[in-house]
Amino acid sequence: MEGRFLDRVVITVRAGKGGDGIIAFRREAYVPKGGPSGGDGGRGGHVWLEVNRKLTTLVDFTNGSIFRAEKGTPGGKNDMTGARGKDLVLYIPPGTEVFDHDTGELLADMTEPGQRILIARGGENGLGNANFATPERRTPRIRTRGRPGEELKLRFELKLMADAGLVGFPNAGKSTLVSRISAARPKVAGYPFTTLSPSLGVVKFTDGFSYVVADLPGLVEGASRGVGLGLRFLRHAERNRILVFVVSPDMEVTPEGQLATLRNELLEYGTDLTGISAMAVLSKCDTLTAEEETRLLATLPKGTMPLSSATGKGVQEFLRRLGKLILQERRKGSEPS
Repeated sequence: MEGRFLDRVVITVRAGKGGDGIIAFRREAYVPKGGPSGGDGGRGGHVWLEVNRKLTTLVDFTNGSIFRAEKGTPGGKNDMTGARGKDLVLYIPPGTEVFDHDTGELLADMTEPGQRILIARGGENGLGNANFATPERRTPRIRTRGRPGEELKLRFELKLMADAGLVGFPNAGKSTLVSRISAARPKVAGYPFTTLSPSLGVVKFTDGFSYVVADLPGLVEGASRGVGLGLRFLRHAERNRILVFVVSPDMEVTPEGQLATLRNELLEYGTDLTGISAMAVLSKCDTLTAEEETRLLATLPKGTMPLSSATGKGVQEFLRRLGKLILQERRKGSEPS
């Protein structure tokens, strides 16, 4: 799947058609003209969406795919009702917005693990002729067919959910940092836009406390207007309550200029930074002298952390400070409003 940005996909879902009712009559000994006994069909299968916390991408879906629930089976003789069609459950990652692709309507915002919605209802079953018997019409030859299930073209848009998101220019060192602090192994190389899909790294501590860091794809100036991979990347920053701005000393734009551009692009996109905690790190400090590091840090906000993913310098202190900030945010989120 290399090179694909799996945060948006369009699929079609089809609930199952209801089974047809049938026309049948009893054939019993010594009863030459038995009554109607045609059974009803079975209801068509529904299509459900369910959030699975283990999923982090939409890799299980391919644009244009069609997902079908089972049809109901026809009714049988002797008032036998047909079997219901089996429901279909599609599992999606937390943070997936579900749209009606044809109308643009937001149908659901799937955020909580285990959250489940009925997205396409199975077709109603047809009725057998036993339903149409009356004192005046004792041998009806009437039945109804099952109705088609609902069909929808859906668009899934994944807004990545994590405790903290790393934001920075392409090749600023975000992927290397995630590789250093977690078991995640995003592709790392010395050219822009290596990260084409966000990756999640779980940072674990000995006391059982863990948190999730997202390596968000690199931003460039003009991203809020769609430059580069622009708007598709900015979408992921919206759901991270903590943003870590990663700036690098080895670019044409100064670290101070990188930070200003990143903040401006988020604001231009419409991200409200007032409710989002933030911290900044100066990466690749193994390439700097002590004097150069001190000079660059003086141009950045107070508290900016120098670190090197290559040598490990400052990484543990970064994890400690980030973990403390995440704990504060989680406590705030659990407080009653």
